[in-house]
Amino acid sequence: MAQSLQDIQNVRADDLSDAQIEQLIKRAEASGMNEQQLIAVARERGLPLSEISKLQQRIASLRSGGISSTGNSNQQRYQSRQVEGIVSDSLFRELREKDPFYQLTPKQKKIFGYTLFYNKELNFNPSLNIPTPPGYTVGGGDQLLIDVYGASQQSYDLRVNPEGYILIPNIGPIQVGGSTIAAATARIKSVLTQIYSGLGGANPNTFMELRLGNIRTVSVALVGELNQPGNYQLPSFASPFNALFVAGGPNENGSFRHIQVYRDNKLLTEIDVYDFLVSGKNTSSITLKDSDVIIVPPVRNRVEIMGPVRREGLFEMEPGEKLADLIAFAGGFRGDAYKERITITRNTATERKVEDVDVANFEVFVPQDGDIYRVGEILDRFTNRVQISGALMRPGTFSLEPGMTVTQLIEKADGLRGDAFLNRATLYRNQRDFSLEILPLDIEAIVNGEAEDVALQSEDVLNIASIYDIREEYFVKISGEVNRPGAFTFGENMTVEDLVLRSGGFKESATSSQVEIARRVKDDGSGKLAEIIRIDIDKNLKINGGNSDLELQPFDHVIVRRSPGFQREELVRVEGEVTFPGEFAIASANERISDLLERAGGLNQFAYIKGATLIRRNEFFNAPSEKDIKTRNLVSVKNNILRDSLDQTEFEKILLERVDQEITEKGDDQPTNESNLISDDFKKQTIESIVERDSVEIEIKTQEMVGIDLEAILRNPRGPEDLILKEGDVLSIPKELQTVRMRGELLYPTTARYRPQASFRNYVSRAGGFSENARKSKSYVVYANGDVRRTNRFLFFSFFPKIEPGAEIIVPQKPERQPMSVQSWIGLASSLATLAILVNNITR
Repeated sequence: MAQSLQDIQNVRADDLSDAQIEQLIKRAEASGMNEQQLIAVARERGLPLSEISKLQQRIASLRSGGISSTGNSNQQRYQSRQVEGIVSDSLFRELREKDPFYQLTPKQKKIFGYTLFYNKELNFNPSLNIPTPPGYTVGGGDQLLIDVYGASQQSYDLRVNPEGYILIPNIGPIQVGGSTIAAATARIKSVLTQIYSGLGGANPNTFMELRLGNIRTVSVALVGELNQPGNYQLPSFASPFNALFVAGGPNENGSFRHIQVYRDNKLLTEIDVYDFLVSGKNTSSITLKDSDVIIVPPVRNRVEIMGPVRREGLFEMEPGEKLADLIAFAGGFRGDAYKERITITRNTATERKVEDVDVANFEVFVPQDGDIYRVGEILDRFTNRVQISGALMRPGTFSLEPGMTVTQLIEKADGLRGDAFLNRATLYRNQRDFSLEILPLDIEAIVNGEAEDVALQSEDVLNIASIYDIREEYFVKISGEVNRPGAFTFGENMTVEDLVLRSGGFKESATSSQVEIARRVKDDGSGKLAEIIRIDIDKNLKINGGNSDLELQPFDHVIVRRSPGFQREELVRVEGEVTFPGEFAIASANERISDLLERAGGLNQFAYIKGATLIRRNEFFNAPSEKDIKTRNLVSVKNNILRDSLDQTEFEKILLERVDQEITEKGDDQPTNESNLISDDFKKQTIESIVERDSVEIEIKTQEMVGIDLEAILRNPRGPEDLILKEGDVLSIPKELQTVRMRGELLYPTTARYRPQASFRNYVSRAGGFSENARKSKSYVVYANGDVRRTNRFLFFSFFPKIEPGAEIIVPQKPERQPMSVQSWIGLASSLATLAILVNNITR
C-alpha cells in the first residue's frame, strides 16, 4: 500500500480492500479532484495500464453500489471503518494545488467564507471512528456485525443487500433497510431468539450486540452556483458541509447564507455558512441520504467594507440585517479606526451617491446590494502632547495638563542638567494655520521668577541646549613618538603627563628633551601663527626645569620628537642562487649590493649573473614634491588597447599630463601637507578619479624591478653600478635561464629554447612572424635583469636588440588610424584647387 505520491506506481488494485478504495475516492473528492484527475496522476507516476484498468473497475463497482469480489475479507470488518488511503496527505495537497480553482482571484479572496472550502487543513470529513449511532438509518451496502455472547457464542458478518435485507444462516432474510440501528437491533434480537433461547425471558443468559462495520455510500446531487457541481458518492455519515467541500464550495456568484437541502422533492433545511464562521454553530448537522439534492442559489445582497476593520471583504447580507451586523461580520473596528461615522457609496437607478452614517444609526441603517462602506482612520496627531528635549534629566514626551507651564514641564522632566544653557531656550509651536512659530525663552529668568512663566499648548516642543552644543568640541592632540598618537577629549587641569599617559606612553625612540606644545594664538595682530612651548620630560613622566605646573589648553598639539641616536633596523632580502639566502639587516647607511652578496656567502655554481635583478618598493606615493611624480614608474597597463598601442613610457607621459591638468583645474582646493606641497593622497585620488572616469584599467605598482649589471658590480665593488641598498630591497639571482618568450603582435606567440647564435628575427620567425597589425619599429626586448632595449632605425634599416637567455620579445600593435572625414577630403580638394590656380597664374 503506497504511502506517498512517489511510490503510487507500486499500487496493486487486487490487494486493496473496498474500504481503502472508498477512502481514496472520498479523500480525492474532498480535495477537489475527480476520478479522471486521480487516474491521470497515477498514469503520470508510472502506474501500469493493467493496474489502472483494475483500479477503474473497482471504483466503478463501488460507484454503482456493488461489492467488489477482490480484497482481503479480514480488512472489511468493523476495524476498517477508519483506514489510511493509498496515498499520503502530501499527494492530495499536490493534487489540490494543481486544481485550477485552487489559485483564487483577488475578488474570491475578498468574499467572506470563500476560502473556507480551500483550506488544506480542513475538509469536514465525517468521523468514522465513533460508536455506532442508534439513530443511524440502515441501508443497502451497510455492513452489520452481530456478536452473540454469554451461554452461546457466535459472530455474524452480514451485508445489507440493495433490497434492505440481511441473510442470517439457518434463519433466513430479515428486513432492516430503512430502520434505525435501535429498531434493527430489536428486530434481529427477536428473530435470533428462535435459535438462542437465552436471549429472551426475564433472566437471559445470552446477549446480543449489533455493530456497524463498513458503511455504504450515498449519491448526492450538488447543483447551482458551485465551483464543481455534479453528482458525488459520499459516506452515509456525510453532512451538507462535507458535500459542499467536495464540490469546492459556492463560486463567486453563489450564496453562502441560503444553501438549500432537498429530500424527496421537499425542502429539508436551509444552511447559513455565516453561523459557522461567526459563531461556530453547525446548523447542518443532518446526515445526507441517497438522492438528496443540495442547491446553492445566486447571492442576493452583497456589500463590501474596507478600511481599519478586523476583516475587510465582501459580505452577504440577509433582509433585516443592519450596518451593525455588517461590522460584526467584519470582526469589529481596529484600534485606529474612526468609529463615529462611516462613508457609503451606493448605487441608485441612474448613478452613484455618497452617504454618511453616524454611529447612532448603525443599528437601524439597512445595507443594500452593491454598497461600499469605507471606514476612516483617526487623525495622526495628539490632543494633549508636549515634548521637551536637550539638557534635562529625563527628556521626552509628556501629557499636557490644563494650565501647564514651562517650569512644570521642566519639573516633569526631573529638572535641568548641570550643563544646561539657561540664557536662551527655544519653544517650537504650531499656529492655527499650521505654520511654525519659534519663541525664545530665558530659562534662568523664568526659573528664578524674574520673568513670566509661559503657558504651554498642545504639540509644543521645548528645547534647552547644552553649553557643549553651542561651542566647538574641545580636544588636545599628540603626535610623534608615542604608542597611540591622536586626538583626545580635553579635560580641565589636564597636563602633558596626563596626555602622554592616555596615548600609551613614550616609544623607545622618543627623546625627552625635545617635546613641544603648539598652542593656538587668539586676538594677536602680530601675524604670529602659533605659540611654541618647549618642555623637558623624562621617561617617568616628570617635567624637569620650568613649566612643571603647565596645564594644557583646548586644541594644544603636543609633538614628541625622535631621538637623533635611535635607528630602527631595516631589512633586505636575498633570493636565489647564493650560499645563504634570506633576510639581512642593513648594517650602515651606505651598504651596497656587493656588501650584501659578501654577507650572503657569494654566488653558487648555478647562479646566472646576467639575470640578477633588484626589486625595490615603489616610492611614488612618498615623493616629496610634485616634480618627482614624473620620475616614477607609476603603473603597469592592463588595458589591451593601451598596452598594444603605446609603450610604457608613452602611457606614463600621457597619464602624468592628465594628472597635471586635473591638479591645475582644482586649483586652491588641493590639499597640502606641512611642506606646503601637494599631498600624496591627493595625487593618488586624482589618478584614481581619472581611471574611474575614463575607464582606464590600470594597476598601481607596489614594487618595481631595477635593472642592474651584476657582472660590473662584482668587477668593481662600490663603483657607480653598485647601488646603495634601501629598506625592503630584494636581490634576486636566478638559475641559468634557457628560454626566450615572445608575445604581442605575432602569428603564434610562444616560448622558445634559447640559441646563442639566433637573432631577433630568428625568434620572431619561430613565432610565425609578424602579424599584419605589428608595429615592428617599436618592438623591444625586456631582459632577465629588468633592462629594456628597443628597436633602432637608421634610414630604412631596423636594428633589433640582441637576445639573451630569459629575455622577452614584445611586439606592440599599430595605433588605430582614423579615416579622413568627408569635410577633410573637401578641404584637401579645395586646397589643391587653390594651389593649382596659383601655379597657373605664376606660369603665365
